[in-house]
Amino acid sequence: MSLDGEVAKFFPLTNFQDVVELFRHQLETIPDLTLLSIITGTIENTLTRGRGVEVTGITSASCIEELSNFPVIPFEAIEVLYKKFKSILASVEGRTAGRGTKREFATREVIKKVSDIVWNSLIRSSYKDRAHLQSLYSYLAHNKLDCFGVAFAVVAGCQMLGYSDVHLAISEDHAWVVFGRNQDETIEVTWHGKGFEDKRGQPVSAGVESQSWLYLCGHPVICTRHMEVVALVLAINPSLSITSACLEVTELQQQLLWLLYDMGHMEKYPMGLGSLGELEEMCQTSTRPASEELYEESVQSARKFYKNYHVYPYTYQGGYYYRKNLYKNAFSSWANAGDVIRLYIYSRDDEEIYKELLDIANEQIPLIMKTESSGHSAHSILRDPQCFANLLRFYDGICQWEEGSLTPILHIGWAKPLVNTISKFDYDIRSQVIINCASEEDEAALAPINRKEATKHHSTFEESLEEKRRRDGMNNNTIIPGKEESKGGDQKNCNGSEEVTKLPPSLEALTAACGEKILNPDFLLQGGGQPFTETSQTPPNETVVESLTKLTAVVPKEEAKEPKPEEKSEPEVPKSSDGPIFEPRDDDEDLRPKRPVITLYSHKMKGLKDLLLAEKLNTHAISLQVTAQSQVGGKKARGGFSSTGNHPIHSTASTFDTADSAAGGSSRPKRSRRE
Repeated sequence: MSLDGEVAKFFPLTNFQDVVELFRHQLETIPDLTLLSIITGTIENTLTRGRGVEVTGITSASCIEELSNFPVIPFEAIEVLYKKFKSILASVEGRTAGRGTKREFATREVIKKVSDIVWNSLIRSSYKDRAHLQSLYSYLAHNKLDCFGVAFAVVAGCQMLGYSDVHLAISEDHAWVVFGRNQDETIEVTWHGKGFEDKRGQPVSAGVESQSWLYLCGHPVICTRHMEVVALVLAINPSLSITSACLEVTELQQQLLWLLYDMGHMEKYPMGLGSLGELEEMCQTSTRPASEELYEESVQSARKFYKNYHVYPYTYQGGYYYRKNLYKNAFSSWANAGDVIRLYIYSRDDEEIYKELLDIANEQIPLIMKTESSGHSAHSILRDPQCFANLLRFYDGICQWEEGSLTPILHIGWAKPLVNTISKFDYDIRSQVIINCASEEDEAALAPINRKEATKHHSTFEESLEEKRRRDGMNNNTIIPGKEESKGGDQKNCNGSEEVTKLPPSLEALTAACGEKILNPDFLLQGGGQPFTETSQTPPNETVVESLTKLTAVVPKEEAKEPKPEEKSEPEVPKSSDGPIFEPRDDDEDLRPKRPVITLYSHKMKGLKDLLLAEKLNTHAISLQVTAQSQVGGKKARGGFSSTGNHPIHSTASTFDTADSAAGGSSRPKRSRRE
């Protein structure tokens, strides 16, 4: 089956707008993944590597000509590659493949066979982390594909064979395939590891049950056909070298992403929104949402559709605030990233997110501390206890990520920057943070839950009560005005269930105020004078005064006689002259001191509580506690894969990291998202 005349009329492609219009036409129906991937791959390789169509064994009279920084692409140049892919797939079922032919639902055997064909035709050489290997153009012209490219080729091949139930599943660093009537079956179709272990054909359940970040605990992006177009556009790599990129390819990618955004296909793709935010940050498009809004959309997408299991939306957002010198906001975003990573158990498969968090902890945060402790901006955030609380929350998440892992994470390279950062906060700032330590019951509620249902359908199962408690207890940057740490807890009955006894509003307000101020005995006994002694720093609010007034009204005076049973005594209400009159106000909360409250869940950070709040820091003890190997294994480890790998398309080092490396920090070479 050849490409139809509806497609041919868009050729030759002579500029970006021609490509955008072809994509628009495809997105209005069911997009042909093979066609679109060949087109984007041809443009990318021509502009970044200066290579046109080079198909071994096939004569093509259609040469691609570069004109005005854009390759003029005739229809024949695309058609020859399209036909080659179709002929490769013809052997799957012993007959010619044809897109659009209606078939039954795919089986694991069919998908594995397509995977074998693609896999066995690749050149056997190590090209890990190489750019421009993700498109079908790279496969058909040069027999090279990266991890994402193999998974995409399998899905595109199944579409060409007529199987409409086969779709991409994409985590933040890996891709596999879902299939079946309800897309409830999973299958590995590519490698992911140092040793290139061949896991193809296996379901992903083992990876999900291991609670590895690589599989997002069963919360990946499950693509539709249109979302698979988002994935192939995000896979476009404009890099010319480690430090330079082709602006024309970047512009094309940006225009195509906005097209997909306008058509509503990026709503459920957090990393797509984050990548578009980065492109807008580099080159703002007029009348479009600002990059900060796109980063926030990415966060909200992860929360709404994936139960807040995605880390990168927060690192995208934190990186943006870091580059804009909005350091307090950056600390908040990184703390939220720490709250997400605590949901997982670290494994060697999680190398990419490990590098990302290491960059934040050992390069970006120390540079912030250096900047904020000198010059005109000295102490701007170092005098903010909320920043200190967010710093602890970030590290608490990493420490809990380490618990239960077979491989320790935190070593002296982590401890030194942490100690130096903590020492920048004076005691009077650190002591303002109210630090709670989670109980064993809280830890049990927050522990990773092994649900086999997660392997059946990644994003539609109902949220369990335990999971809801775990998720809701994460982002604990609560601020309690003027209250010390609570020393009591909710009462529990003999069955262990919680019983919460609600007090009347008047008594509740009174007991809250009594915990902070000293009551005036004269007011209670006689109903006169101030309700609190003069040592009170903050005037009580109107609710408390009313509560006290009602209570003193029923307290008998010394000379009063006990009324007879048949007599009804009227309560004596103090006159307005007997006590102060408080005018109602709306800013009462603003007048009360606010103290950040956090709850620590990891064993290591709970062990640091007293050290963190000490007037004089014992840096040696803090280092020993952070690097203590005995804390590893606090959570039950589950079987996972002991391999390491990269997914170059979903690597999250910022495009802007090159400039940061010159400012100081680790000598470890920076990564590029599009490498």
